[in-house]
Amino acid sequence: MPLNKVILDTAKQLGVKKIILHFSGGSDEGFLNVDLVPYPDNGKGRAFAADVEDWAWGVYGYSGAGEGYDYGDDITYDLETNRVSVSDWCMERVEGDTDTSEMEVEYIM
Repeated sequence: MPLNKVILDTAKQLGVKKIILHFSGGSDEGFLNVDLVPYPDNGKGRAFAADVEDWAWGVYGYSGAGEGYDYGDDITYDLETNRVSVSDWCMERVEGDTDTSEMEVEYIM
């Protein structure tokens, strides 16, 4: 999605060079972590990250729906190169070896 001009201008004023959106889901809930690189040290980073989060939820509408396996998308807006990169990831259950033995019963008197 195109980056909001207000977000871009604010990021540049704060010295932010990258905005990274870490979306994740899989259990019918969507989550988002926002990374700002470098993180503004002037006390305005938290408020700006919240503004970015509000914008991102509005334009991406990430639901997190799934079947219990974790997955996500990482979207990086590089303000120095004017490029955006998107990568996705997923985790899947992998069964290990099965060990079978006789069941024991403990009798308590």
